[in-house]
Amino acid sequence: MKIIEIPAGWPADEGAALAVQEELRGRLVLGEEGPEAGTGHVTGLDVAYDDERDLVAAAAVVLDARTLEVVEEATAVGRVSFPYVPGLLAFREIPTVVAALDRLSADPGVLVCDGYGLAHPRRFGLASHLGVLTGLPSIGVAKNPFTFTYEQPGPERGAFGDLVADGETVGRALRTRAGVKPVYVSVGHRVSLDRACAHTLHLSPRYRLPETTRHADALCRRALAEALAATEQEAAEGATTGRDA
Repeated sequence: MKIIEIPAGWPADEGAALAVQEELRGRLVLGEEGPEAGTGHVTGLDVAYDDERDLVAAAAVVLDARTLEVVEEATAVGRVSFPYVPGLLAFREIPTVVAALDRLSADPGVLVCDGYGLAHPRRFGLASHLGVLTGLPSIGVAKNPFTFTYEQPGPERGAFGDLVADGETVGRALRTRAGVKPVYVSVGHRVSLDRACAHTLHLSPRYRLPETTRHADALCRRALAEALAATEQEAAEGATTGRDA
């Protein structure tokens, strides 16, 4: 099992990470509509952690945007690359997520992150960070609210309420299933908010969460379990070798 190491020069403290975040935020592209929903590819991204062993597993799952069938999937396992600091969580996982993306041969199309883009204290969450680093259009679809206020959308599928932070609309609480609590959609990079919501609804024909997130969540959990099993086996073999010596 190959573990992705933390890249040389990766920010090691809050001050360094904030400086990088501020610099990259200046590269955000917010004026593009982005690809139409149901066209090309969409790629779900998610991670699973084992903090005890300092490991993070990332999954990238490419779907045909029209049929929602899986085209390709890839995983990577790496070291957790940054301490837990609210607002800087992207720095904990991005090296491993990018490694998983790099293992794909298919065009990822639109990146769909289990997290936020503009709906972030400094308007630069994981979806925005990954979009800028890769140059790909990206959106964030989060399970839980974060640093904003919003009105509950109507009960019907497709209803939404604006996410507002400091008087600015930074996303939408979007109802993907009638009578079920909403998801929280925000622009990442090179996609409009209307188009981000259209993608989210198209990707959620049966469940609250998009199919991209559902596939990536299952895959990263499986990858982490396999990595932990391999780590335990290596440790057991090492102990046996040591006794034999």
